Parts: sequence; C-alpha cells; structure tokens
Amino acid sequence: MFSDRRSQSTRMFKIIKGKKKGLKQEAIEPPPGPNVSSDVTVNHASRAAVVSEQQPSSARSQAVTISSAPSQPGVVEVLPMLKDVPMAERHVLFLKKVHICSYMFDLSAPLKNVTEKEIKRQNLMELIDLVQSGSSKMNEIMQDEMVKMISLNIFRCLPPQSHENSGTENLDPEEDDMYLDPSWPHLQLVYELLLKYVVSSDTDTKVAKRYINHSFVLNLLDLFDTEDPREREYLKTILHRVYGKFMVHRPFIRKAINNIFYRFIFETERHPGISELLEILGSIINGFAIPMKEEHKLFLSRALIPLHKPKSINLYHQQLSYCITQFVEKDYKLADIVIKGLLKYWPVTNCAKEILFLGELEEVLDATQPAEFQRCMVPLFRRIGCCINSPHFQVAERALFLWNNERVVSLIALNRPVILPIIFESLERNVQGHWNQTINELTANVRRMFMEMDPELFEDCQTQYMDKEATLNEKSKQRELTWKKLESIASPPE
Repeated sequence: MFSDRRSQSTRMFKIIKGKKKGLKQEAIEPPPGPNVSSDVTVNHASRAAVVSEQQPSSARSQAVTISSAPSQPGVVEVLPMLKDVPMAERHVLFLKKVHICSYMFDLSAPLKNVTEKEIKRQNLMELIDLVQSGSSKMNEIMQDEMVKMISLNIFRCLPPQSHENSGTENLDPEEDDMYLDPSWPHLQLVYELLLKYVVSSDTDTKVAKRYINHSFVLNLLDLFDTEDPREREYLKTILHRVYGKFMVHRPFIRKAINNIFYRFIFETERHPGISELLEILGSIINGFAIPMKEEHKLFLSRALIPLHKPKSINLYHQQLSYCITQFVEKDYKLADIVIKGLLKYWPVTNCAKEILFLGELEEVLDATQPAEFQRCMVPLFRRIGCCINSPHFQVAERALFLWNNERVVSLIALNRPVILPIIFESLERNVQGHWNQTINELTANVRRMFMEMDPELFEDCQTQYMDKEATLNEKSKQRELTWKKLESIASPPE
C-alpha cells in the first residue's frame, strides 16, 4: 500500500514537472502566424527591462529572443531594411523592429551584448528615418507599439543625485562634475524618434493624444530631474513641441509645471531642470493673449515670484527674469505686484543674489508705467538706499548703475520730491565715507544729477540732512555726558 502511494505521488510529481516545462517553452517560443501584433508583447510591470549580465548565457539569450524562427531561439534576428521589403510586409517588419528596440542593455559594460546593442542602434536609426521621411504612414497599432517602446526606454528610475551620494547639504551643482548617463547612445536615438514623431506632419493629434496622454506627459516632466544636461535639452524641446501641438494638454502641462515649482520652492530646493522648464514657460508666456487670464496672474504671484526664494537662484535666474519681464510687458499693471514681490524676497546677507535682484529690477522698471511706479516707489527706494550704502562695492555699484538707465531716470525725475528725501542720506554717507573710490565717484555723479535736476529741492534735502546730523551729534554728546556722570557716581571715593 505504501509503495502504491509512493508510485502515485511520483507520477503526480512528473506530471506537474512536465506542465512547468511546457509553460516555460510557451513563454519563450514566439507564437506562429502572420499576426505580429501578438508577438510584440512588452512587460509593463517594470520600467527597466534590463538584461541581467549575471544570468547564464542560455537564459540571457532567451531574454532577448526576438527571432520569429523557433529553430534559432536566443538570437536577436538581423532583420532586413524596411525599404527592401514589399509595402504589404512593412507593417509586420516595423513591429518586429519596435519589439527589438523594446529591450534595454547595460551600456555601462561596453564589452557585453555588443552585437545586440548594435542591432538595436541600427533599428532605432531606421525607425527615425522612417518617421522623418513619412514614406510609410503608421496606423494606430504601429503608433501604439512605438510609443510603448519609447516609454520602456526613457521612463526609468534615475540614478541618485550627486548630493545624495555625498550626503552634503547646500551643494552648488556648478561645482560638481557633470553627470553623463552611460546609456545615452541609445537614449538619444529614442528621444530623437519621439521628437520626430511629435513634430511630424503625418502625426494626427486626434490619434496621437491616446498615446501621448497625461500619464506620458507627467513621466516626461519627472525626467527633468535628471542631472544629464543632454537629456534635459531633449526633454525641453520635446515638451515644448507637445505643448504646441496638443492643445488639449496645455492646461494640464502648465498645472504640472506649477506643481514642480511648488515642490522645489517649499520642500526640496533641489531640481536640476528648473532652468529648462522656465525656458519653456518663457515661450508659453510670450503667447498669452491679452487681457491676461486670472489663472496666469495667479501663476505669476504664487509660483514665479516665490522662485526668487531658493539659494540656488543663480542657476536659473536668467530664465526666471525673462519670464517675469514677459508678464510685465504683456500687462504693465503687474509691475507693482512684481516689484513688491522682489522686495519681499530681497536677500539680506547674500550679496551675489542681491546683484541678480538689482539687474532684474532694472529690466522690470524698463517696462513700468508711472502710475504703477508711484505705488511702490517708497519701499523700493528705501531698499535701493540700503544697497547704495552696502559695504560690498559690487552691490553699491549695481544700485548706482540704475541712474545710467534713461527710463529709470525719467521715472525718478517725475517723482523726485518723494524719492530724493529717501535716498539723500545714503548718497551723503557714501560721499563722506565709503571705502571704495569708484563708489565715491558714482555717488558724486548721482548727487550732481539731482542737484541739476532740482536745485531748490536739493538744498532743502541738504538742510534737513544737516539739521538731522546736528541733532544726532547733540544727542550723542548728551549721552556721553550722562555716562560720565554715572561713572563718577558709581566710582568709590578716594
């Protein structure tokens, strides 16, 4: 009885084992028949379908099996050129080539899978030529599979950023060695394919928007966090083209970029792609219709102006300043909001940042109308007066250079009864005691300009300043006398 049970269990084990083997063969063996759409099956459960270099050679070859010939499993088939096959067979061949390009290899190991990598590269280049030339119009199945292949290649886990590896804080990314992704030779071709697909006149947006959808756009925006500048440049171009071509995605893209800025400003203060995103926005803002929507004004006040807060503003200030200036040029009434926003985030101890703010302020004042200027001139020139007295000569020099701008001088001249009394004291202090000779000369020029502009007002301000100084000197003498009396009272008798 025991032997019967043992033999029965042995037979069951063999049957189960045989079933497992059969299932494994079915997974590896490509399905027969001309319908290749079932061949092109990509595992979307993982972004990185990287072929493991640690697998045995047989398992590794099975992982990259593309050949439709069951007699040659484990070999990446060298397929004919699309132009060399009849038109009726190009659909099937195209899907086979897309299937080959869906696999990723470890390009940091240049001596492994050399043949497979080269085959993939050649197929990617052929797909780029096909999409660019428009010689064969793609149907929906071909577009769907191609976008899936592109997604598998570019949507991946990014490596840790340099500051995460070093564990240091407040690291200036400009001081780091530039990171270059080793997989770029293939990534560049995939990005080029995506770009050609988006800009192609044969791409119907009504069809393509099913594949270039909100999820795809969000994943594109996530990739801006890469430290490889080459990849960010491609992403910038592609996202800009998507924004221009897919009008249905425009509000979503603006909102998604807005959220990236919020996270950067209020949480991380680290993001390599802020400058590229601002470049895209600069072009978008340039196309805003007038009168400007309330949504765009909120974006200015809630996202762009607070971008002046992070310490790393020097990495993207040029693009940010352009966006801000575009808003003011589109709607001059926003100048008051922008200038007060700059004053809100004005740096106190960071002189390099202060110089950037002064440069941006001049560009904004160039587009400011007198009515808006009058609303903010009092706090503005109090801050400029502090900058004129800065011990950092570059800050004082940049503030005094404002008087070289004819537009700024004309605004000051119109409102000199208010402005001169605010900054007169700062000018006098510089003339009397600033350590830098250049600053002394520039201050004297500004002082002379006011004197020629309105001699009576200048004399009044000078009289008020001298009276104030005399009062302060008198108070100082009284304070010294009081301290001497206290010292004499507190000292013990001899």
